[in-house]
Amino acid sequence: MTPRVWISGASSGLGAALARHYAAQGAHLGLTARHGERLREVAATLPARAEIYPLDVTDAEAMRGAARDFIARAGLPDIVIANAGVSVGTLTEEADDLDAFARVMAVNVQGAVNTFHPFVAAMRQRGSGRLAGIASVAGVRGLPGAGAYSASKAALISYLESLRVELRGSGVRVVTVAPGYIATPMTAVNKYPMPFMLPVDVAARRIARVIERGASFAVVPWPMGVVARLMRLLPNGLFDALAARSGRKPRGLKL
Repeated sequence: MTPRVWISGASSGLGAALARHYAAQGAHLGLTARHGERLREVAATLPARAEIYPLDVTDAEAMRGAARDFIARAGLPDIVIANAGVSVGTLTEEADDLDAFARVMAVNVQGAVNTFHPFVAAMRQRGSGRLAGIASVAGVRGLPGAGAYSASKAALISYLESLRVELRGSGVRVVTVAPGYIATPMTAVNKYPMPFMLPVDVAARRIARVIERGASFAVVPWPMGVVARLMRLLPNGLFDALAARSGRKPRGLKL
């Protein structure tokens, strides 16, 4: 049976790499992204059928409409990946960053809720499926200059945990993936060291394996998982001193 996979944020970076990975397996894809032209370019390169839906994940009604169309064409997805996300450096004292905070939270948190919402009840009724959310190790502890991004990914991790418990015993598995650094346009603007950086196609394959086995939580790559656990264990004073010297994402990037 042809697997059916829905991926948000599929016009570039990790989302496009995940689309390539699943297309190589012959999956029937449902792909969403804000940038319609880029999304069409990605779809045109895939060796499998892809339904494309140019939309913003913060638009819940648009997402519901796209989901209905995909189900009519392909059937209920086996895997839904909430991958769409934005990242930008922010500072709370800067008035210009208030809108950036709101946008990051809306896309990275509410966008995941909107992505899953149209499919959850039907998956529960069917008794199977994977709902995978792409969080980040940045959600483990707050990083300086990345208050919006860290907060959004921490909120996403907690949301996915709640959803996992709600669906316990239903046959629907909720998978939280917390990547470290991946070579994408999102990280290309960073001017500081990024340890254990993964090529995007390698990251996509590893993340797909995590989703396939239905892990409740996984950090990719695993060495960043060790770093994340150590960060969580550090006393606040020591963490603060170390984090204050870390690199910061540039402010003012277009969202």
